[in-house]
Amino acid sequence: MAGTALWARSVSRVAVVDVIWGPGFVLVALVSAVVGSSNADTSWRPWLLFVLVAIWGGRLFWHIRRRAVGHGEDPRYREMLGDPEDDRSAWFAAAVRKVFLVQGAAMWFISLPLQVAAVSETDWWPVVVIGVLLWLVGVVFESVGDAQLTAYKERPKQERPPVMDQGLWRYTRHPNYFGDACVWWGLWLAAGLASGWLPGLLTVLSPAAMTYFLVFATGARLLERSMMKRDGYPGYAERTSFFFPLPPKGS
Repeated sequence: MAGTALWARSVSRVAVVDVIWGPGFVLVALVSAVVGSSNADTSWRPWLLFVLVAIWGGRLFWHIRRRAVGHGEDPRYREMLGDPEDDRSAWFAAAVRKVFLVQGAAMWFISLPLQVAAVSETDWWPVVVIGVLLWLVGVVFESVGDAQLTAYKERPKQERPPVMDQGLWRYTRHPNYFGDACVWWGLWLAAGLASGWLPGLLTVLSPAAMTYFLVFATGARLLERSMMKRDGYPGYAERTSFFFPLPPKGS
């Protein structure tokens, strides 16, 4: 995050932190796997977790970077921090305090199950299997949802409906955020709970915190404030589940 902050300062754009979010977890998972490889009883699971996080983080990095190329600052960060041209030093200090320190702490806290798995034996391997299956559901929702939205945006404006309500978006207004939550609950199962009831209990707040960010803090709720101003979106919101996939109302 310190390196990302310096990068953001050089380009006057805090949104680069979103590009680094996924790879940051990949780095944590890699370090955890290296640490865990010294213990024969734990060596296989940290590397499995590293592969899972690398697939998730690599896809997220590719998707956000492609979306960010050629665009300016994210409006959320501009509203939070103001224009760097007004007072560059004050802007950077606020960015470090409100964005980079917060996201660095969040990354450490959310990745606690990965760190615990590196130094813990696998007590319940069936839970690892369940966790991998839930992770897979999450990756499918996240990647397919993003791909469907990208395809919708690439269609000529006059040929597409005013609101994306097809595919997974017919059942939830935020399939990508729902998928992200499933990924981290799956990783908690495979890394935290599979290590035993005590490690699972001590790390359950990690996926809960990620879900909170996705739903309330920086994710779905925040996005909905601007989306509700678009033509057709209030009606879409009335018939479509907010987060968990459900059949549309009236279908």
